[in-house]
Amino acid sequence: MTTGPLLLLLIAASLALTPPPASASTLAVSPGGGSGAAATPTVCGVLDYNGTLACAPVSGSGSASSNATASAVASPLAFAEVSAGAGFACGLQAGGAALFCWPPSPAPGWDSLRRVYAGPAGALSGVAVGANQVAAYDAAAAAPGSILWWRGGGQFPASADGNFTSLVSADGFSCALLAANASVRCWGPSGGAVQAGFGNATGLAYLAAGGARACAVESSSGAVLCSGSGSDSGSVPVSGAANASLPRDLYGLAVGDAHACGLHRLNSTAVCWTLGGPTTTQFEPALGVQFELLAAGGNVTCGVVSVDFSVLCWTLGTDATPVPLRGVLPGVCVQNESACPCGAVTPQSQRLCGGSGGGVICNPLGCDAVPPVPPPSGPPSPAPASTPAPPSSSSSRVSKAWIAFAVVGAVGAFAGLCSVVYCLVFGFCSNKRVHNSVQPNLTTTAAEGGSNNNHNNGGGGSVGASPYGSPNGSRARALFRRQLSRVMTRQRSGPSSFKDPAEEFTVAQLEAATGGFSPEAKIGEGSFGTVYRGKLADGREVAIKRGESTGPRARRFQEKESAFRSELAFLSRLHHKHLVGLVGYCEEKEERMLVYEYMKNGALYDHLHPKPPGPAAAANPSPVASSWKLRIKILLDASRGIEYLHSYAVPPIIHRDIKSSNILLDAAWTARVSDFGLSLMGPLPSPEDEEQPPVPRSQSQQRHWLQVKAAGTVGYMDPEYYGLHHLTVKSDVYGFGVVMLESLTGRRAIFKEAEGGSPVSVVDHAVPSVVAGELGRVLDPRAPAPAPHEAEALELVAYTAVHCVRLEGKDSPAMADIVANLETALALCEGSAGRGGGAALGRDSSSSASLSATSMDRSGMLAC
Repeated sequence: MTTGPLLLLLIAASLALTPPPASASTLAVSPGGGSGAAATPTVCGVLDYNGTLACAPVSGSGSASSNATASAVASPLAFAEVSAGAGFACGLQAGGAALFCWPPSPAPGWDSLRRVYAGPAGALSGVAVGANQVAAYDAAAAAPGSILWWRGGGQFPASADGNFTSLVSADGFSCALLAANASVRCWGPSGGAVQAGFGNATGLAYLAAGGARACAVESSSGAVLCSGSGSDSGSVPVSGAANASLPRDLYGLAVGDAHACGLHRLNSTAVCWTLGGPTTTQFEPALGVQFELLAAGGNVTCGVVSVDFSVLCWTLGTDATPVPLRGVLPGVCVQNESACPCGAVTPQSQRLCGGSGGGVICNPLGCDAVPPVPPPSGPPSPAPASTPAPPSSSSSRVSKAWIAFAVVGAVGAFAGLCSVVYCLVFGFCSNKRVHNSVQPNLTTTAAEGGSNNNHNNGGGGSVGASPYGSPNGSRARALFRRQLSRVMTRQRSGPSSFKDPAEEFTVAQLEAATGGFSPEAKIGEGSFGTVYRGKLADGREVAIKRGESTGPRARRFQEKESAFRSELAFLSRLHHKHLVGLVGYCEEKEERMLVYEYMKNGALYDHLHPKPPGPAAAANPSPVASSWKLRIKILLDASRGIEYLHSYAVPPIIHRDIKSSNILLDAAWTARVSDFGLSLMGPLPSPEDEEQPPVPRSQSQQRHWLQVKAAGTVGYMDPEYYGLHHLTVKSDVYGFGVVMLESLTGRRAIFKEAEGGSPVSVVDHAVPSVVAGELGRVLDPRAPAPAPHEAEALELVAYTAVHCVRLEGKDSPAMADIVANLETALALCEGSAGRGGGAALGRDSSSSASLSATSMDRSGMLAC
């Protein structure tokens, strides 16, 4: 039982001794330093499909011009790495046998290329270009981390013997980390000053350099250390001491002339800050966007987006914008896992490296990396561990550091082996198990596109796909209709109007509005925050979400900050009648608060699952409890808000926490979707995804989901996301399907049939009855018996929900289809659907099918 924590402790203890991966990159930014085309900032990247190199211009605002295109660099050649400085850019040919350099032009020609080095295969790696020098590792040297230099005007040594990692270059210096203790060593005319700025700091990682500065992360504390000064004499040097104003727990640093950026360990989003001035300013250029790596040059920073490996660029204080580079390799390919710290590799790296001569891409987090989620069938296989060999030397003396590392590595390997044996014997490695009636188990099938939805649950612990496929008979036909045009969809969802800028409040103002955040003002909980009702000085009623301050201080503040930034960014830019309205925010010291429009009638959850009623509640029952029409209207309102997020935000926004407690009701009972603290920007859908029925994922389609650690509320999470960490817009569709079943049955997402019984999900409770045509058995008994036209509407809502909660997202409908069905259901409730009467619930009827437009039934499968 203690092997898991012991293993984590040993890994954490050995992190400072593990040499971080080299800073070689597949993305580079040159600020430009010449005239004409050479003066234009340029971003270059190694393309993942064939290893060729392409460059694109970047404007002063960090974006490409409207007619900018990417230009190939020596397209017959495949490259492994690229690096750039103010004077030129260089690419290392795949295999490490040749090094080419060219002026930093957005469209260099063959005549611009100069071969700086030619040698045997694998001779070079880790290219790092500065203002006028090129450095790289010499694989043929006695010590594997020895460094060679070219150009540089005689200001750099020809070589430096030793075991170095994380080689970087900038204006007037090159630096690397000494593998033995991860301390900084620098060369060149400015190298001594930069090295001195880091002092005696050891255990450093993620070294980066740009302009006249270098930065690194202290492994033990997570603090960012920077050294160097600007080229202007009035700039303030940045010392190597930990700066409390800089962000913490970052990786993947990139440094420009007067700024630096890094990636949050928590969510891989980018944060940047200024360097060299009297104060430090932080900003986040692409809230909610996850990056694989960053590169900087001059005042421009660019990053490879995790979703589709496209490139976004920005300058200091501006939002990230796309440049015409897509499919950039998310890291340098190495031969195998043994070249990566702890054997940690990025997902899909073997496939991505097929075209560039390598084997895998190391995960930049190294020993801290979260391993990819294994397929659900079969026991988990441990990630291969590797122990770096000590540096070779003619001396027989072995350093004490390597002896300590070997001991720690051996103990860690033994503990890991014990953990694997424990997992195999007891059948699980998770700290938290969820009953299979709460989250359905997953299975992989031989063909994803198979139409058989009836699999037996074998004794191996994994169950087949849900036995509740398309409703049988006439109910399976014409349940969803594909819309004639996206214009019609936009009209149905309602317009989005111009949004006034959010107001900034002080803590004192919001304390006064809530009576000092009194318990009486508390009205609910949100992601990482408590919600209070308040009244501003001008009389406006508002809801105020205040970030929690309890728990482990450092981690809790980071989570609170991430949720605050995410929600503020999304709600500041989005405005729709079915999304909660943001009034303003408060950001003062460690306080983070968001101010919303007050929703007088609370959350849908409170009306579907009220607390034990008292005399007042009996006298004034909720209209939601007594009206099927109002329930359907609320569902329609919420679906329109979610459709707006999925269809009209570019990239689409995935809410990640759709549930009844996040659907709020205003004074007029209009529903609005709330709580964007967990939201992320999703992958862009391809035209084929929008126009064609779903097909099994091919290799070219594998990027239309995000590989993200599961977050949300158990019972509402999509099984593909919960089990495989595959996040798509269909994850929100699943959560909304659960909300629909809640609204029909009055049951919580997870409930117990009787006191002391096992937990049951509303999906497993309701879907069998719906598929059997016996919806009446599971309808909320607190609501009145539905009239015939209401019965028909509820049947349509129920079948829509069944399709939303299917195990595979490719089989579930888009939000546009859900909106269309709920509109039909509401029209039925109002008696305006063009039909009289209807079928009673629990009887086999084709009425709902005939009302649902054109049939999309193909080979027994509903194509939505």
